[in-house]
Amino acid sequence: MMLQRLIDRHGFADFRELHRWSTEHPDDFWREAWADLGIVGEMGERTSEGSGFEQKRWFPDARLNIVDTLLAGDGDDEVIVALAEETPRRSMTRAELREEVAACAAALRAAGVNRGDRVAAWTPNVTETVIFALGALSIGAVVSTASTDFGPAALLDRFGQIEPAVLLVASAYRYGGKIFDLDASIDQVVTNLPSVKQVVVIGPSPTRESWESWIAPHRGSPLNVERLPFDHPGFILFSSGTTGQPKCIVHSAAGVLLKVLSEQGYHLDVAPGDRMLYATTCGWMMWDWLVLALGRGATIVLADGSPGYPALDNFWSVVESESLTFLGVSAALIDTWRRAELEPAANFRVDTLRTIASTGSPLAPAGYDWVSNAVSADITVASIAGGTDLCGCLVLGVATEPVVRGEIQGPALGLDVTVFRSDGSRADVGEDGELVCLTPFPSVPLRFWGDADGSRRHKAYFDRFPEVWAHGDFARRTPTGGFEILGRLDATLNVKGVRIGTAEIYRVVLSIPGISGAMAVEQPVAEDTRIVLFVVTNGELTEEREREIRTTLRTQASPRHVPSIIVAAPALPLTRSGKMTELAVADIVAGRTVRDTSSLANPECLEWFQDWAKSTSS
Repeated sequence: MMLQRLIDRHGFADFRELHRWSTEHPDDFWREAWADLGIVGEMGERTSEGSGFEQKRWFPDARLNIVDTLLAGDGDDEVIVALAEETPRRSMTRAELREEVAACAAALRAAGVNRGDRVAAWTPNVTETVIFALGALSIGAVVSTASTDFGPAALLDRFGQIEPAVLLVASAYRYGGKIFDLDASIDQVVTNLPSVKQVVVIGPSPTRESWESWIAPHRGSPLNVERLPFDHPGFILFSSGTTGQPKCIVHSAAGVLLKVLSEQGYHLDVAPGDRMLYATTCGWMMWDWLVLALGRGATIVLADGSPGYPALDNFWSVVESESLTFLGVSAALIDTWRRAELEPAANFRVDTLRTIASTGSPLAPAGYDWVSNAVSADITVASIAGGTDLCGCLVLGVATEPVVRGEIQGPALGLDVTVFRSDGSRADVGEDGELVCLTPFPSVPLRFWGDADGSRRHKAYFDRFPEVWAHGDFARRTPTGGFEILGRLDATLNVKGVRIGTAEIYRVVLSIPGISGAMAVEQPVAEDTRIVLFVVTNGELTEEREREIRTTLRTQASPRHVPSIIVAAPALPLTRSGKMTELAVADIVAGRTVRDTSSLANPECLEWFQDWAKSTSS
């Protein structure tokens, strides 16, 4: 076990002593991690320069390209398996992947893509998307991906900001046994992305160049990767806030690689030869996290489509057929399996599986019990939490320590993670507060796109507590040294493991005639959450109007943006400056103590929401 070897190498008694050292001597830890994790490239003499989250630069003398690390190893090894609904299994060796990445890189260069240019993919979770990303990274381009269930409006909110030069799209995708054609949506998106010089389509297209015809002339090209500085941008991820367009978070490719491999190698015991599936779309940072597992020498299994199709136990047949050692899913899916009383061990071989990772939302104690009883008591349940903002984990599993049901085991190595009170003092064990990190780490975002003076990045992470990363989650520390994540501090929605910015919902809903106001909040239901959408309408909220709201959100944003409940409200709370604020309503609907309402111009409107919340809980 890699983590135990690191503990022994330093002569520490346990993980906690190692963690303390890694936060007190972060430069030493990250330098050792680079070598230990087999990252290919020139490390340089200095581990960092500057101090604090906003000034520190990691490995300022380094030169590397993460593709060298991701493609290192025996060419005969199977490294990608692609599974999709009603589609034959596809697999690829490392040698085949290298050849395809080299051809893609040559095609991108021929299309005029240079270092620092952005390329984007609106695609299912398929092999072509991985090849496209690695090809772009190899020449120093910056990659951004989105899933096919995003509608044109949501997609343009994202890609419209970063002006991609090349766009990879799919002509259609399958989900839940249905085929969704994207031709009309592609036309709408491309028309509104004038920066795009080349559109490449996965699947048949009568008018646009196909993936095969685009890449075929370049097969046989050598793979010439460009060595880059450590802080060269590689990924742009999107994190939705409550106002304005989604934040375009620019990440160092090397910084994310080092952070993710430290999580996978040390904390989760991912080793060469492991076979990993993480249930994700290309629009979630866990897709990047899974692809980077190539750097651990693992085989990654791409699963596209519904995890419940053709049957709810679909993934368990994959555990058996692909001899998975690592299965990553959302806490919501584990809860769905539990409620359905699935018993995987009774119907499938699960003896290869060592770890089930859970993320996206807190995993309830009953979820841990279900894994132990219905799968195997020998399987490690690794609940992990972090997110798009760092493209990694703040807290996660600890391979050398026992799992405590209902808890995340511990903080990530190199990160001094704790919980603060609102005044910036450390909360006691068991006391609710805000999840924070006190030490800089390599995957701190380089910047937000278009944020020339850094003010938006500062406001997002460092405005609440100077020189402290404020993550925006309610949390508490446990007596065992673990953590419990309790929910979001702001009004960003996190439903079934998917984070949704309320602004994305409002832009669509308020475009519908007859709706003059909208507010979306989370409401806890049993051990899950749902979106409640309050609307102010001109006239009655009819069934026809409800259908129009749902259909418009589904087509213009995504199915994930569609609320569980739509309720007509007489008025919405506004600040004295006229800005709508969700925080008080979110507290009321969630059953929390309402935070400060002194800034509200119409606090009396909250009485209606309190009455509504009482009526739904009784």
